[in-house]
Amino acid sequence: MDTLFEKLDEEVTEPEAEQTKGVKMGVLTVLDDDDDDDDAPSLMPTVTSIAIVLEVAIVLTDVPDLPTAFAYLFGLLYSLNMEFPEEHMYTFETIQHIFMELTPTCSQRVRSLQTKLLL
Repeated sequence: MDTLFEKLDEEVTEPEAEQTKGVKMGVLTVLDDDDDDDDAPSLMPTVTSIAIVLEVAIVLTDVPDLPTAFAYLFGLLYSLNMEFPEEHMYTFETIQHIFMELTPTCSQRVRSLQTKLLL
């Protein structure tokens, strides 16, 4: 999986293992795209469930919202001492250093972004 956030339709009934296959870590969002009224289709699908996936397994379910899910994901990564996936390394490093202010050192790429944001 190359994305950090994965969306699923509620109608999908495959076992959990099929939905998380190949997912090293991420936030799984289940959407209800129920169109009861065919005349007025829904612009925004309803989120029915948010879960945290680590190493192909759902480790935390019923997370109340997406920002909380992202904070839980960071907490799990720190507590389990896991490395960031290479394809999302700079995304995680930026959030860790600039937004959450967790580490004093960062890469030159993240430092450059921080300088641009402060201007």
